[in-house]
Amino acid sequence: MSSEHASITSFRGELTRRGGTGDVVILPDSAHTAALAAAALGCEVGAIANSLLFDADGEPVLILTSGAHRVDTAVVAGRIGVVRLRRAAPDFVRQHTGQVIGGVSPLDHPAAIRTWIDPWLRQHPVVWAAAGHPAAVFSTTYDELVAMTGAVEVEVE
Repeated sequence: MSSEHASITSFRGELTRRGGTGDVVILPDSAHTAALAAAALGCEVGAIANSLLFDADGEPVLILTSGAHRVDTAVVAGRIGVVRLRRAAPDFVRQHTGQVIGGVSPLDHPAAIRTWIDPWLRQHPVVWAAAGHPAAVFSTTYDELVAMTGAVEVEVE
């Protein structure tokens, strides 16, 4: 019997369905920040793709950003055509992603979420993102991540 958390098992299935080729890695400890994940994986912080859920007037918006960047919500709101973009509350995140903050993956959500991606991630041959749980990550490439999520590029700073 597997002791894997149900959210990781669900993520693995969705990754396979979408044609993902990367590895799912379970870290010894939760990696709630890009810096912690990078340290655990031995990679640059910029190669971590943070999946950040925002509230755009009640609608979820997912931004996949390099761990080296912070999202300027005022600037990005204008770039993606919403009036206001703010960090989502934990309950909003769980409702729209089925996952907890720190473990939100770019996919495997109850319903499709409009998704944007930081083009800065393109410079890393391997990108790491959360796999549905704070202690789980998966490897991918920029192009594969775009193909699996339908994300549109947006400068986040």
